[in-house]
Amino acid sequence: MRAYRLLDWQQPGFSDVPDPDPAPGQVRVRVSGVGLCHSDVLFLEAAAGLLPYDVPFTLGHEIAGVVDGVGDDVAGLADGDAVAVACMSPCWTCKWCRRGADNYCVNTWRGRGFGADGGLTRYVVVDQREVVPLGGLDPAMAAPLTDAGATSYHAVQRVRPKLDAAAAVDAAVAVVIGVGGLGAYAVQWLKLQTAARVVAVEARPERVEAAQALGADEVLLAGDGLSRRMREAVGGDGADAVLDFVGTDQTINAALRNAAKLGAVAIVGQGFGSGQVRYGQPAHDCDVFNPQGAPLAELREVIALAQTGRVTIEVEQFAFDDVVTAYERLRTGSLNGRAVVIPDAGTAGS
Repeated sequence: MRAYRLLDWQQPGFSDVPDPDPAPGQVRVRVSGVGLCHSDVLFLEAAAGLLPYDVPFTLGHEIAGVVDGVGDDVAGLADGDAVAVACMSPCWTCKWCRRGADNYCVNTWRGRGFGADGGLTRYVVVDQREVVPLGGLDPAMAAPLTDAGATSYHAVQRVRPKLDAAAAVDAAVAVVIGVGGLGAYAVQWLKLQTAARVVAVEARPERVEAAQALGADEVLLAGDGLSRRMREAVGGDGADAVLDFVGTDQTINAALRNAAKLGAVAIVGQGFGSGQVRYGQPAHDCDVFNPQGAPLAELREVIALAQTGRVTIEVEQFAFDDVVTAYERLRTGSLNGRAVVIPDAGTAGS
C-alpha cells in the first residue's frame, strides 16, 4: 500500500509499505480520513537532530476509519465498525496511565504519525483499547475530533471550574485566541458546557463570521493593540479563562495581561512564543498551564458530544494524491476548518 511518509528529515514523499496484520489484542482499521495538524508542519520542516524520532515514518495522527480485521482476544469490535483512533499510544502501566492521565504517558513523546507509522495510508493497526466506536458518525468527517477536538476539550475541562465559580456569583468570561482547527472546537465546548460569555480572537477577517456561527459572543481581529482591545472586551476584572491556540509572543502576553485573579491561562498553540511573567502578571492566583492532548476517557466524551449532533465539524477534504496541496494550505493558513485527507479518494491502495 502507498503511504505519505517522512522519508528523511525535510524529505517527505510517497512510498510503498507492507499491508499490516493485527496481532492479538489489535484491530486493523481501514483509514477513512486523516486530519492534518500544525504539528505535522513542524515534523516536515524539522532538521535532523531536532526531534527524537527515527525516520522514515508515515505521517498523520488524526485518524478515523472502519475496522477491517481483528486479532485474537479482541472483544466488542467487529469488521465494519466505524471507529476513531486515539492519537496517543500509551503503555497503560506507567504512573500517568494508572492515574487516568494517559495523555502524559512516558511513551507519548512518540506515537502514530510522530515517530511511529501514522494514518496517511490505507490501513493502520491499533491496540483495541485505543479505538473509540463512532456509532453513526461519518469516519471521514470525525478524524479531527481525535486531536483538534480532544485537545481543545481537555483545555476547556481544565478551566471549567474557574468559569463555573465566576458564573456562580456574577458572570464568567472566556477568551479563545485563534478560531482555527482547535479554537473552533473550544468555542463550542465552552458554549455547550459553561455559562461563559465567549470572546474570540482571530487573525483572518473571513473567519469572523464562522466564529460567530460557532457561538462566539464577540470576535476581535488580531493585530495592533490586541491586549488593550481584549481588556476593553472582557472588562477591567479580566477574563476568567484565556485559551491561546496560537502561542506567539503577542498572544501569550495578551493572555497573561488579561486573565483575571483566580483565573486561568492555557497556552495550547505551538507558536513557540514567550510571555513576560513578573509579580502581578499574571494576576494573583491565576493558573498558567501548557496542556498536551487528552486522555482516552475525554476522547470518548468528545465522541459522545458529537453523536448528539450539536457539534460542528468543519473540514475541507482532499484526495490522497493531493496531500501535498493540503499541507501547503495548512502552512499558508488558507483553510476553513481542518484539512482531512481521504486515502480512498486517490491511490493509497495501489
